[in-house]
Amino acid sequence: MSLAPYVRILGRGPGRSRSLTQEEAQEAMALMLRGGAAPEAIGALLMLMRMKGETPEEIAGFARAAGATLPPLPRPDLDWPSYAAGRTRGLPWFLLSARLVARAGHRVLMHGYNGADGAVRQALGPAGIPLIADPAECAQSLTTQGVAYLPLETLSPRLFALLRLRDVLGLRSCVNTVCRMFNPGGAAASVQGVFHPSYRGLQTEAAQHLGLTRQTVIKGGGGEFERHAGKQIACFGLRDGAAWQGVAPALTDDTRRLDDGDTDPAHLAALWAGDRDDPFARAVVTGTAALALETLGHDRPEELAQSLWARRHRARAA
Repeated sequence: MSLAPYVRILGRGPGRSRSLTQEEAQEAMALMLRGGAAPEAIGALLMLMRMKGETPEEIAGFARAAGATLPPLPRPDLDWPSYAAGRTRGLPWFLLSARLVARAGHRVLMHGYNGADGAVRQALGPAGIPLIADPAECAQSLTTQGVAYLPLETLSPRLFALLRLRDVLGLRSCVNTVCRMFNPGGAAASVQGVFHPSYRGLQTEAAQHLGLTRQTVIKGGGGEFERHAGKQIACFGLRDGAAWQGVAPALTDDTRRLDDGDTDPAHLAALWAGDRDDPFARAVVTGTAALALETLGHDRPEELAQSLWARRHRARAA
């Protein structure tokens, strides 16, 4: 089957073009991921969608199709995508936040690709988060350590190829949003960061179409789910499947930039071990973890995050 019918829907011109339905978007993405679409048609579809702006239904349809192509994965408690390119973000302290959530007994599945920015990948080891090259090994990591990171290029090579079309087209496409939404393990809860605030509502509505029950979306550090400890943070998402908004207050009077020039990933390991004293970074870690814990339904997430940090060297909760 050709992608041409879907390109025609989007590109007929003023008064005649329209957005894809969720079903049409799912069919179009399935065709692209099967390798049956002409590259010219793929580029046309993605750029037409960029010009008009994607809809929640389109993102949900694309995400469903992407999820349907994945190998079997264990079901985590929390989905944590990481697809930002690092702009305005320093060290990825949020990796320690994910590890802290795992210490509470939750299974956290991270997945991502960050373009030319290697900061996240380079920090996984120092942060104590396993990078899983083979999705079949994911279950063991989630069972023993509670957290795992799956690279998109091994998790879904065809979706990765669509994402990398940015290098050819010179522009971001909706595939970046799809990667944040496709929730490979089928978790009921997800935390997501955005760089542009307008995507908060888009991702919330798409999550409703996808059946998520709990979700938190923030304009985080460089577009990641990372809370600036010195600022009040607007939160969007879902609680029990219904649209929700909240505000996370500032945790410190220190308003330094997240991108403070520190690039040494060994500092993550040092902070976790207690060999480095950095109250601001610690507040970023525990504050981000608290938002994730609240997403998972904990009543006093800030207190729990502080408690988890204080006893982080003890055995992980079962």
